[in-house]
Amino acid sequence: MNDTLPHLLVVDDDTRLRALLQRYLSENGYRVTVAANAEEARAHLEGLAFDLLILDVMMPGKNGIELAQDLRTGSQVPILMLTAMSEPQDRIKGLQSGADDYLAKPFEPQELLLRIQAILRRTSRPGEAAQNGLVRFGDFVFDLTRGELTQGGEIVALTSSEAALLRIFARSPGMTVTRADLARQAGNAESRAVDVQVTRLRRKIEPDPKAPRYLQTIWGEGYVLWTD
Repeated sequence: MNDTLPHLLVVDDDTRLRALLQRYLSENGYRVTVAANAEEARAHLEGLAFDLLILDVMMPGKNGIELAQDLRTGSQVPILMLTAMSEPQDRIKGLQSGADDYLAKPFEPQELLLRIQAILRRTSRPGEAAQNGLVRFGDFVFDLTRGELTQGGEIVALTSSEAALLRIFARSPGMTVTRADLARQAGNAESRAVDVQVTRLRRKIEPDPKAPRYLQTIWGEGYVLWTD
């Protein structure tokens, strides 16, 4: 098994669903460990590190919401809730427990996969491209901690919104970030506002903003920052 792949813990008392999810997610590039209840999940969590937990809400014994609440007292591991309860108050309760997202059963496997990818993009730790908190692309260096961009040692003036946007991209270079995720993380009400901010940012970092080299558009999805 490739230890570099994201490691998921699936917690659900439905034996058939656990098996299906383990097979499907493994086929789509994840390491997957499964548990039938909160007690088994706790045992795995004591000995293994996970990149994301997928918790069923309705389980015998301690349910998914209670498990999420317990985990949030000492862990910030991302959590995706699965449940057959789809009323707004149920979704709110799940999110209030500390979950990062909420998916109602029945669901399409592809939607689950997309939600997992979105959560991991938002919560991924900077990799080698961001050693010491610095992300380099071309002759630019962006300081993730300070939100400061330099070119050839000279500071490039960024607005607060431009710095916030660049920080989102710099946290996961080489990974596509959707417009919806950008809007949510940057605090914009509409994803179209993100397009305007990206255009302004390109004017400051691209030799030719009309043919971007670093901050590229992935049509139908969003944008990606290339650091190579």
